[in-house]
Amino acid sequence: MNKFKLRLMNIYHHVFGERFYKKIDYNFPENLMRWDLVNNAIQQENYETYLEIGCDDDMLFSKVNYVKKKIGVDPVRGGNCRKTSDEFFLQNKENFDCIFIDGLHEYQQVKKDINNSLNTLNENGTIFIHDCLPTSFFQQAVPRCRMIWTGDVWKSIVEMRTLKNLDTSVCKIDHGIAIIKKRENSNKLTIDIEKFSQLRFKDYYNNYSKYMRLIDHKEALKFLKK
Repeated sequence: MNKFKLRLMNIYHHVFGERFYKKIDYNFPENLMRWDLVNNAIQQENYETYLEIGCDDDMLFSKVNYVKKKIGVDPVRGGNCRKTSDEFFLQNKENFDCIFIDGLHEYQQVKKDINNSLNTLNENGTIFIHDCLPTSFFQQAVPRCRMIWTGDVWKSIVEMRTLKNLDTSVCKIDHGIAIIKKRENSNKLTIDIEKFSQLRFKDYYNNYSKYMRLIDHKEALKFLKK
């Protein structure tokens, strides 16, 4: 990421962005990362096929084990399929047991990636989404202004939490890993808002436990089995 552009966007958000500077400390465990959760899920649920959206340097993709087939989609580097997620889903004819979304961290694109993934998910399959727990306004600001950037992925998770036919929770590890199952929502979120894109970080700060339905790693593995 161009450092000059990041500085420019940082100035932009300081001038025009939300004037809310409180931060959240999630106290993420240092010994649990996204590949631990994914590999645990694959083993526990006997998954055979894996799809990853957004591979970058293959930090996760290279560590995914125990599957018979894995596809990693990234338009720039990493994985084994050099396409955008939109291009991939447009031509894809396969279904997958486990899908990990870590592409463009912007609400509209994440929502699109989730919906496309739901259409290719096998029965009892699982969708994971990375970077759901921002610590500050600037970490989640769009356009990007920090090296460590979650974007506003969290807004798409809030929206999924309101749907009756999706069961969604967020595991409190590695910047937040959302888990989506295609089944009746066991803890439906009610929120009075017309457009989820209009949610502010201040809203998130004051309600993140309720919005995200936070669980730890052990609870996440139980959540998969419900």
